[in-house]
Amino acid sequence: MNISPYLDYTLLESTSTEREIIDLCNKARENNCFSICVNGSYVSLAKQFLQDTEIKVTTVVGFPMGCATTKSKIYEAKQAILDGAEEIGMVVNLGYVKSKNYVSVLKDISDVKMAIGNIPLKVIIEISELNKNEIVRISEICIDAKADFIETSTGFTKSGATLTAIKIIKKTIKDAAQIKASGDILDFDSAVKFLEVGADRLGVTPAFKGLNNNSRQQRNSKIYKKYLESAAKKSESTNSESLKDSITTHSKF
Repeated sequence: MNISPYLDYTLLESTSTEREIIDLCNKARENNCFSICVNGSYVSLAKQFLQDTEIKVTTVVGFPMGCATTKSKIYEAKQAILDGAEEIGMVVNLGYVKSKNYVSVLKDISDVKMAIGNIPLKVIIEISELNKNEIVRISEICIDAKADFIETSTGFTKSGATLTAIKIIKKTIKDAAQIKASGDILDFDSAVKFLEVGADRLGVTPAFKGLNNNSRQQRNSKIYKKYLESAAKKSESTNSESLKDSITTHSKF
């Protein structure tokens, strides 16, 4: 299974350097992933290095806490789009969720979505801070707010995506939106499991080793190709020697 089209390569640490962002872009090129996700200050740089590809540039707003004002999130999102961002990830206001102030949660998400129009909006709900009922409730609100994706995690709390959470979200929203599993997806096998239970996109770091299987298959294909080429050359050489022997033999008579 080729999982590259499902991958969002992500680098959001505050200490990320320009060199690391460029390396991320190059890695995305090599593996032909769907998108990269960087902080807003690096959107224009990433866009510059990926402008001749189909790889999308994603950024985050209200990140990683989610407690910025809606106006701030909208400003960040609009500026990012001007800089070249093609998808926006916003962090939900967990304080509102815990307060059961669901009207404010809905308004926060829907206002950002209205502000960015057709640009896909991913709502990061931070599952490690929510119980099952809260995951269900916020998932329902995301659908009401016309969010395009529900994303599990920022990667900056105690844990990331879980198969259980993906199943809960999928059961709640069905096909009304897509799901992005993000955080703690470290290898090919776990990536496939998340896709099997309902995830549509996977947020992974540059350390992700999930492409080893594909690389191994590619290496094996190259080895097999070299074997065939070598066998063909050997066969040609043998045939050539046989022909020479035949000519020599006939020339004696």
